[in-house]
Amino acid sequence: MRDEVLEHELTVADRRQKREIRQLEQELHKWQVLVDSITGMSSPDFDNQTLAVLRGRMVRYLMRSREITLGRATKDNQIDVDLSLEGPAWKISRKQGVIKLKNNGDFFIANEGRRPIYIDGRPVLCGSKWRLSNNSVVEIASLRFVFLINQDLIALIRAEAAKITP
Repeated sequence: MRDEVLEHELTVADRRQKREIRQLEQELHKWQVLVDSITGMSSPDFDNQTLAVLRGRMVRYLMRSREITLGRATKDNQIDVDLSLEGPAWKISRKQGVIKLKNNGDFFIANEGRRPIYIDGRPVLCGSKWRLSNNSVVEIASLRFVFLINQDLIALIRAEAAKITP
């Protein structure tokens, strides 16, 4: 009987600790963004894993996977790039858009929110896509970002894609 109670307590404590670790891992990138914005000291934009950077006035978001979601994070909605860290986000959809890297090395942004996303001053409406180039200005509900591409890494990806497809 005593072993069962002890086993139950250990299981509950283990579950609680694992949940807390998951929450902390999810918050880690937010804290890094905040540290960069407060200290003003940020590491160089690119390392060997960063495909692109979405740089705002206060924060910068590193794109390290071929697809990232942009929007406004809520308790029930987890996204890769929480735009509310940059500024007022009440006009931003929970899932405003997606940035994808195609196999040919081109980046595209797809608008999945209600309001338009402006790329270099041109509106991208809901359901539409637009090709992003280096130094494109991305404006979402009055928040402005510059999209910077890691040209060296993308050149390597293009070279690998060229080897695969004869």
